[in-house]
Amino acid sequence: MKKILSAFLMLVFALSFSQEKKPMFWEDIQHFKQLDREHTPPENAILLVGSSSFTKWTDVDRYFPDKHIINRGFGGSRLTDLNYYANDLLSPYQPKQIIVYCGENDFADNDKLKADAVVERFKTFYQKIRSRFPKVEIDFISIKYSPSREKLWPQMKEANTKIAAFMKKQPHAGFIDITKVMQDAEGKVRKDLFVEDMLHMTPEGYRLWTSVMDPYMK
Repeated sequence: MKKILSAFLMLVFALSFSQEKKPMFWEDIQHFKQLDREHTPPENAILLVGSSSFTKWTDVDRYFPDKHIINRGFGGSRLTDLNYYANDLLSPYQPKQIIVYCGENDFADNDKLKADAVVERFKTFYQKIRSRFPKVEIDFISIKYSPSREKLWPQMKEANTKIAAFMKKQPHAGFIDITKVMQDAEGKVRKDLFVEDMLHMTPEGYRLWTSVMDPYMK
């Protein structure tokens, strides 16, 4: 009886230990894998990869009715997470275009983080994509200036400027700047485009994103 009890306790400990060791966002990645098992991802689709601005765009297909879109945004993710899960985010698909929105949470996670660090994180992810898909179109949506993160805007602006310059030099690449379309006539960020948390967007915010993104969409 003692041996059975001991074995049971060891099993419980092992299970709990393994759960504690699972990396951040592991469950999100497993969810994506489950979706792919249930529905075979279409080829030549547009793959969205990034953080919660994509995650919460649950009806993105309505905004681009003539496009095949695979949304693999997971809320709270940073560019470090995209790099960590790059194989899981890229290998199941054969996209014709990959659009990235990420970086905002990198700064929110560490408000002392330099813009250059975020730029390098993106360059690393860009190279991971390019090594797998040499000719696929890669586009980066500029980091938006969420009112709740106003103190981080200077770093974000610098990162946007440097990523834009980098993408300009790359083949089959683009920088989708959504900054101006989210401003009012005085050049101030429109708070009415955000929900109560002043971080995530309203449908109108996504409609404005669509107007800027559409010319870039394959």
